Amino acid sequence: MPDIAAALFEDSSGTIISLEVTPCAKKESFPSGYNTWRKTIGCSVTAQAIGGKANRAVITLISERLGIPATGVTIRSGSTSSQKRVHIRGIDKADLFIRLQALIRQPQGKERNKT
Repeated sequence: MPDIAAALFEDSSGTIISLEVTPCAKKESFPSGYNTWRKTIGCSVTAQAIGGKANRAVITLISERLGIPATGVTIRSGSTSSQKRVHIRGIDKADLFIRLQALIRQPQGKERNKT
């Protein structure tokens, strides 16, 4: 299992995740791997990277997988890039690390397929 801690950065109001987003994927998945070179956690969404659709899908998917309201997830940087920094409000780094490790261990079962 990869050590994803290098992709997490705590700040005063929560934790920032370094993501590598794949838009136009066949299925949605988070977390979907770890890039050790870039120190990013993978996130795949079916939405196109046009007009903010992929960004909205990233926010929705992360909030669903972490069981938090979508209002607690914000893209801090990289809104027009596949490399993003996403802020998770109200969850410290240690708690987020545990939640992500649990998600990595379990199959994603209910992936959202959109056309």
